[in-house]
Amino acid sequence: MKRLLIASSGNPEALAERFRATLPDYEILTQAPGQDAEPVPYVVAGKPGSGVFAATPGIKAILSLNAGVEHLIANPEIAADVPIVRLVDQELALGMSEWVLAEILAWHRNLGAYQAAQAITEWTPLKEKLARDRTVTVLGAGALGRPVVEHLVRFGFHTRVWSRTGREIDGATAFSGQDGLADAVEGADVLVTLLPLTAETENLINAALLGRLADGAFVVNPARGAQIVDDDLIAALDSGKLSGAALDVFRTEPLPADHPFWRHPKILVSPHVAAPTHADSAVTQMTEAIRRHERGDPLPHLVNRDAGY
Repeated sequence: MKRLLIASSGNPEALAERFRATLPDYEILTQAPGQDAEPVPYVVAGKPGSGVFAATPGIKAILSLNAGVEHLIANPEIAADVPIVRLVDQELALGMSEWVLAEILAWHRNLGAYQAAQAITEWTPLKEKLARDRTVTVLGAGALGRPVVEHLVRFGFHTRVWSRTGREIDGATAFSGQDGLADAVEGADVLVTLLPLTAETENLINAALLGRLADGAFVVNPARGAQIVDDDLIAALDSGKLSGAALDVFRTEPLPADHPFWRHPKILVSPHVAAPTHADSAVTQMTEAIRRHERGDPLPHLVNRDAGY
């Protein structure tokens, strides 16, 4: 019988039950069997502890449970010739779009300010704008960035999108390259990052980049915490350059209790919930990928190790 390993620190048995229904001809494992065991051609991987891949023989492909794959690319136990499949799932993308739009719209219509005013029974109408009067820049035009951009365009925001390749999206202005990055963020009211974490994107959102935004701008990060320089973000908030930030990801997770983000009045912290993996749809996607590979077809959504995603 063919074998598949669920390598996850979450609830591997719940996933295993779903795979047993979609891959009845497979033995579904939830623990690494050891190098002397029968081969395990497919591994469904979250963020397992060390030693799991080293103790799994015969791996032909690794299917990521997460949108981010930098931890798998950097894992020394995974051979360089073993393909890694990114999770590209419509439900994950839908969740991301909902979260980003919710954060932007709440800021755009001053909902946080009105909630604070309610707490002190203060009736203070603020100046309200329409979406067409705001410029939103989205960094990233991939599986998560594209639907966010498309939703922003539908709402009527003046939307810019920056990507490594300058991918175009209907209704948005596309930018690429370092010069294009500066132009994409110049004067923007909202900055959203949906980039993968690579050597090029680490610390990308720093004082220089934040300084190009419009005064009173809003920053949204549901991508990777290491893309933002924490001290630079706090400085921009304290100076009034930024009016707020919504952060779902952090350099250390869970976010340490003594981190200043928790208590900053202009920062909304959420616990990495913007785009959770939906098990049913993810299992369906992975099962289809495995069946394709069994037939000799190419695996979909392969990670480019050189690009970092």
